[in-house]
Amino acid sequence: MADEKVLAAQKWVNSTYAATPGYVRCPEDGRTGWSTMFSLTMALQAELGITPLVASFGPGTLAKLAARGDINANEPNVNIKKIVEHALFCKGYWGGDGTGAYGSATGGSVMALKKDAGVDASNGWVQPKIFKALLSMDAYVSVPGGTDRVREVQRWLNSRYYTRSSFFIGPADGVYSRDVQKSLMKAIQYEIGIADDQATGSFGPGTQAGLKAHTVKEGDSGIFVQLFSAACVFNSPIVTGTSNIETTFRATFDSKLTEWVKAFQSFSELDTRDGRGDYRTWAQLLVSTGDPDRAASACDTRFRITRPRADALYKAGYRQVGRYLFDPPGSTLDKEIKDGELADIFAAGLSVFPIYQDNARRLADFTYSQGFEHALNAHARAEAYGFNRGTVIYFAVDYDATAEEISSNIVPYFQGVQAGLANKGKRYLHGVYGSRNVCTQVSKHTDARYSFVSGMSWGFSGNLGFPLPPNWAFNQIKEFKFIYSGDSFDLDNDAHRTGSDNGQNTVRANSYPADDFMRYMETVYPLAVQYPKGDPNAHTMQYARHGRYNTVQWKALIGGADEEFIAFAESKGASLLDEFTDPVTGLMLDSQHLMAAANGHYAKPQSGSNIRTVGAGDVTGWGGDLMTLYAEWRRDVKSYPSGYGYCKEKFAKLGVNSTFPLNDLIEDADGYLIGRRVEQGQHLVGVVREHYGKGEREAGALTRFRDFYEQRFGGSVDNVVAMAKGMLTTTIDPVISAGRAYLITSIAGVLTTMPQELPEQELLDFCRGFAEVLNERVQQEAKAQGH
Repeated sequence: MADEKVLAAQKWVNSTYAATPGYVRCPEDGRTGWSTMFSLTMALQAELGITPLVASFGPGTLAKLAARGDINANEPNVNIKKIVEHALFCKGYWGGDGTGAYGSATGGSVMALKKDAGVDASNGWVQPKIFKALLSMDAYVSVPGGTDRVREVQRWLNSRYYTRSSFFIGPADGVYSRDVQKSLMKAIQYEIGIADDQATGSFGPGTQAGLKAHTVKEGDSGIFVQLFSAACVFNSPIVTGTSNIETTFRATFDSKLTEWVKAFQSFSELDTRDGRGDYRTWAQLLVSTGDPDRAASACDTRFRITRPRADALYKAGYRQVGRYLFDPPGSTLDKEIKDGELADIFAAGLSVFPIYQDNARRLADFTYSQGFEHALNAHARAEAYGFNRGTVIYFAVDYDATAEEISSNIVPYFQGVQAGLANKGKRYLHGVYGSRNVCTQVSKHTDARYSFVSGMSWGFSGNLGFPLPPNWAFNQIKEFKFIYSGDSFDLDNDAHRTGSDNGQNTVRANSYPADDFMRYMETVYPLAVQYPKGDPNAHTMQYARHGRYNTVQWKALIGGADEEFIAFAESKGASLLDEFTDPVTGLMLDSQHLMAAANGHYAKPQSGSNIRTVGAGDVTGWGGDLMTLYAEWRRDVKSYPSGYGYCKEKFAKLGVNSTFPLNDLIEDADGYLIGRRVEQGQHLVGVVREHYGKGEREAGALTRFRDFYEQRFGGSVDNVVAMAKGMLTTTIDPVISAGRAYLITSIAGVLTTMPQELPEQELLDFCRGFAEVLNERVQQEAKAQGH
């Protein structure tokens, strides 16, 4: 939406300086952007007598301002005061009357900006560094996605260091970024004694030596604990399979920080996990390589791994090696896996993770159609080598893609990859190789199973200011020459995350990802048939959920599990299965949650002619998860005022801090489809077999989102909105009402605004965000299937 004050600023600066040599006009659209700030910067340069004009607030502009003195109401140059006023409007502050009078309103807004940024706000004067901050696109108030924890650190950094000659006021928007990371690095350099003019924010030898001398631990206090805890905040939350671990900025190293550091050291695969801030932990917090000289159990190379090389790698401690499926025509690198090479690697005790790279070093290499074709080629080559179903293939982004390029080209390329692999029945899963930001965004938007981080390129814009992606499996940290017994070849050391992708140590294995779940059903169901009373379908579902989904609340909602059957089944050797691998996405699915949803829809099926009617069966799946997502939004509403935006950011995403991630949506959809088919008279084991079946195209899981969307919601976004609203506000069933209140208050607190208390439009916006993301999943699935 256009802002009339921003539009006035744009018109003024363009009309005033249009004839000035070198001036570049900004768009007159009422929207603040870098083009407007650059035009105001060039206007300031013109008033200061700087030539030529440049779209940058550099040292020359700063020096001229310093020589002139602080800008205030006594400034004789009216245009300079007008630039201040218009810039304030562009930053979201009231600039005054726009005449250059620099009245109390202007001075008050300058003080407000300073206070927001965390610097001395005792007067309304514009010092040179304040002017530089004023003519940037940095925000000094929280923005959507920002957190108070990060903003506290940003303001502290500005407050403590803005008077240092090489430090400039950074954003205070609550968002960890490249600029914030460099500010922290400069702060560390100042404190270890590096001179201001040499404090560049780079992780050089002097900085490394200083950190080696400043280990921090529980009980310590002071500036290095503050800097260390700041780095910890910037790397929060640690997203694990069961929790998201946060920390806060502090001056004393307490037991809570120790616990966070232990979790971070484990997540990062550091060899020492004692909760101390030693050099290796400092390095891991600050740069994408971490300590490049630490031991690594994985590696990758473009060179053939012969049996002697494989034996030498194993002896040196390696267990996984990355090798290339393809070498593009015209390449002289000879990267592709050779005949017999896999057998040599496996015989030595190593596994292989395959990499696919077709150029991939410039923006033009990435389009949707190229991604689709590359996926087909990767599938054909992986299949020819005999790679097993479920193998993750890492598609490369081998350059420093910017955030804009990731959005415009990289993500569409991987959507093409996703569609191409789905076109072949999802025999193989896609992973992503690239910077931290590339990996995070590709995983978030295209469900990449694992990330292979190009951490060795620590200067990449996509590595600075971004934490390790939650789904990282490999992190490339050092390139060197591996030497053994007179032979040598170039090798990259890769940190490997325990419990992630172990690569493949066989080919042509007759295995299937969901085999264990199908065998589980085929074990329990016959026992339910043997059991002399009750419904075998119901007993099998009850058994499969009884570990975590047989509480008092669940008994009130859909009835309790038959305890006698559970005892009978276990006397015959049955035991709970907690999780299994989804054959379509490669994600681990929670079998108890899945079967709880299936049992809910079986025991409490949708009824009546009105598809929009919601009930207890829905609560066991998507409805209950929607309630917790609503609760999270109300808890986080300060950072995410829009419920629509919150759903777009948090719902059904990989590696995102949410109670309703993609895994849960899959379990909800599969649970509904399985429970509904059984309720309509089909055999549970047969339904499970068909849903997760081994055929290339027969598995119902390939169309799970379309089928769920059409069968439960009538294939309509408006229906989803109405049903989501009904799920959040219905009072027909007191059990649902009580359960909803319990779920929401347990996450958001007892004083949170309940859905029925929210203004209707705000609630509808939240519900529409949920509906649109679900529809996007359906469209993405259909595109992958060629529909």
